Amino acid sequence: MEYSTIQKLQLEGAKRLDAEYYQPEYLQVKALLSKKALDTRPLVSLISKPVVTGSTPKIREPKGDDTDIYFIKTDTVRDGQIVFEEADRLPVKQNIQNSAPTAGDILVTIIGATFDIVGRSAMVFPHYPKMNINQNVALIRPSAQILPGYLEAFLRGKYGREQLWQQSRQTEQVNLNCREIENILVPVPAQSFQEEVERSVKESHDRIGQSITIYNAAESLLLQELGLKDFKADEDLYSVVNFSDVRTVNRMDAEYFQPKYEKLFKKMRANVQHLGDLGKKIKKRPEIDVHREYNYTEISDVNVGSAEVVNNRVVGRDLPANANLSIKGGELIVSKVRPTRGAIATIPLEWKKDHIVSGAFTIFQIESPLREYVLVVLRSLVGKLQMEKPTTGTSYPTITDSDVENVLIPILAEKTQQKIAELVRESHVARKKATELLEEAKRKVEELIEGSMG
Repeated sequence: MEYSTIQKLQLEGAKRLDAEYYQPEYLQVKALLSKKALDTRPLVSLISKPVVTGSTPKIREPKGDDTDIYFIKTDTVRDGQIVFEEADRLPVKQNIQNSAPTAGDILVTIIGATFDIVGRSAMVFPHYPKMNINQNVALIRPSAQILPGYLEAFLRGKYGREQLWQQSRQTEQVNLNCREIENILVPVPAQSFQEEVERSVKESHDRIGQSITIYNAAESLLLQELGLKDFKADEDLYSVVNFSDVRTVNRMDAEYFQPKYEKLFKKMRANVQHLGDLGKKIKKRPEIDVHREYNYTEISDVNVGSAEVVNNRVVGRDLPANANLSIKGGELIVSKVRPTRGAIATIPLEWKKDHIVSGAFTIFQIESPLREYVLVVLRSLVGKLQMEKPTTGTSYPTITDSDVENVLIPILAEKTQQKIAELVRESHVARKKATELLEEAKRKVEELIEGSMG
């Protein structure tokens, strides 16, 4: 059992008496940041306006034209990236100036089901479109005393993230408020050091942009070759189906029989195969050692904007009940929960030991280059519409393993498949370089803090 002994004078007044706040690792972070060798200041003294959150307007039906703005929520703020592809839209009249991010601001998630969701941060760049945030996202506007790229690297590193976790409270959800964010301590080094760190952050962002551009080229090539470049999945007001069709699928809801699905099937070429016939489905269930540490990946660890997947280190006894599938590297994973969001990725080949993924994925072993080609098909409208059709449920639409296996994959010429796969690999290389640059920036900040001990 771990515990820490706190002197009465160390208590944060009557505001925080919860034991979680005084965990030893949090106290160590605070002690290190309080060293005299560091110029450490509370965040509230380094911002040009108080930290704020947004809100969810009662009326938010977008016009569907270029006047709409993006509505940024928890699931669209990832570490270092705002995933605009997955963001909802708002009519411009719902824009609230006080919570409208501008270049140089930093967004931080403050409410989530787990600690990993809370404290994610992303810097706002000048080329980003107009947007507003909801009540689960906080907006930090740095003053001239601190560079936003440096502040983002600090927040995403160990000493920033753990302070955000310390300030948060565990109720039904993990949550932070704006004043608690303002409480965190931030070391303020020389301007030249801040500029060095910010350069790495900005270059990392540029590499992410390159990765997205290259991946989009792969998807564009696919749709062009399939004759689906200008395909419109318009919603029709009604459709007529035979009763025999209703009996065959045991479904009679209008959503299942929308004409757009049949329209897609007619446009696809005749040479198609079921996904389940292209690779081996992985069913291996590991024997969990409650004392061993595992790599664990769940749906929230898949970046839907990039197909990048990350993993967490989790002790066996703390693994969720549905953490029940083993992988060895190189697999294709497809989410069965909210499948059209695009939580689909290939597992890096180097993930070869003690790696477990959530049972909410269907997993296939498919050889390259077919593996990367299928990834693009599934993440395109070709895959999304096919996985949308059989979904059941409203808040969290789901499909089954069988639904995933029955997705039709159009088979293009091998040369085209190889070109698409090559673009996907190039995209992954750019993304990996972006990660390395960001890790370098975080490491510099952490070394600065840890070096103060000497």
